[in-house]
Amino acid sequence: MNFWDRIFYGNPLKDWAIAIAIIIVALSLIKTLSGPVLKKIKKWSAKTTNTFDDLVILAINKFVIPFLYFAAIFAAIQYLTFNARINNIIKIAILFVITFFILRLISAAIQYSIFAFLGKQENSETKQKQARGLIIILKAVVWILGIIFLIDNLGYNVTTIITGLGIGGIAIALAAQTILGDLFSYFVIFFDRPFEIGDFIIVGEQVGAVEYIGIKTTRIRAITGEQIVCSNKDLTDSRVHNYKRMMKRRVIFNIGVVYGTAAAQIKKIPVIIKDIIENKPDIQFDRSHFSGFGDFSLNFESVYYILNSDYNLYMDLQQKIYLELLESFEKEKIEFAFPTQTLVAANSFVKETEENKA
Repeated sequence: MNFWDRIFYGNPLKDWAIAIAIIIVALSLIKTLSGPVLKKIKKWSAKTTNTFDDLVILAINKFVIPFLYFAAIFAAIQYLTFNARINNIIKIAILFVITFFILRLISAAIQYSIFAFLGKQENSETKQKQARGLIIILKAVVWILGIIFLIDNLGYNVTTIITGLGIGGIAIALAAQTILGDLFSYFVIFFDRPFEIGDFIIVGEQVGAVEYIGIKTTRIRAITGEQIVCSNKDLTDSRVHNYKRMMKRRVIFNIGVVYGTAAAQIKKIPVIIKDIIENKPDIQFDRSHFSGFGDFSLNFESVYYILNSDYNLYMDLQQKIYLELLESFEKEKIEFAFPTQTLVAANSFVKETEENKA
């Protein structure tokens, strides 16, 4: 018997050699041609302004080229003859592979579409980071539906499986109410956007900048340096102060001058404060008044707005105002008040002063 006519697993060695040759040639051609073709498509894509061509490139990389490799192997296998059992295994393997590639393509298309949509919006990078949890959930749904479809095509009763999953889902939902609560709260945070990554927020006693928004927890970097991990449900159930979205900051400050200050000087004080504040950029003056008689001082209340949410800018401007106020009071010989106490002894008055060092 000729060497090439020898039977190996139901097929002559000649057929095995041809099948292997088909695989080698096909894989080599795909490897050789895919590089230049992709290069030309990417070059063409760089000249366009739309994002659809980027999706095409993604589809070629994620689906077309891997599927061509699989198709080459499948074509070679078709040249061979197998028994019914092996043919059935091959059919199941083909169904698994095709389903895998289709689900992979759909998942990649969902991720790309969401990122492309968010990429056109303001603060796109932050929103894309926040959308990662949503993408994971959507991908999980796609793969679950794909697996159900695969099981149905394998001849199993999908209705029974779905019914079982439904009963099991109810049991899981009852056992994982907290996790599901955090998951739904994630959707509230994602779609309603009470805060985003990078926002400076206050929740209860916790103060810091949002670093990460996950499916179950949100992580906040405290101003003292440590990371605070909060469940999403706790955040949506709490009052959140979002300072990043503050259009302007209202500042109110009080000062007191000593009793005995002349009435003419008292009248000048609101004018001095107004002039100091109005000469500063990014500040809107509101009011300044002689507000009342204190236990040891004549009190003044002033209000202005910082037209910026930056905390450092607020502190810089406040410092400038206070320094100029000190200089102006020195020129006008106006004295700031400090806590005093008067003691009466033998019909004479002894005045005792205590400096407030706070």
